[in-house]
Amino acid sequence: MNDTKSFWEMVEYPVTTEKVVRMIEIENKIVFQLKDLKLDKNQIKKSFEKEFNAKVDSVNTLITRKGKKRAIIKLKPDKPAGDIAVKLGII
Repeated sequence: MNDTKSFWEMVEYPVTTEKVVRMIEIENKIVFQLKDLKLDKNQIKKSFEKEFNAKVDSVNTLITRKGKKRAIIKLKPDKPAGDIAVKLGII
């Protein structure tokens, strides 16, 4: 596996639906659409922590009906997902 990829080389875009905004505010989670189906959770976690200086609690992945992979990243309580969402322009 290639651990040298930066976070933005793995991600197509942050997901910005109403459901995701609710997850950001209530559950401290943020969702990204990924470019490659072969990315694993550890790669996503390490690159996210390096990019945003935020500790990740867990990473869940899913494959959509369209065959795209999404990562749902739950952050530790010390760094709100809302701060990162504002930085990215989601909220």
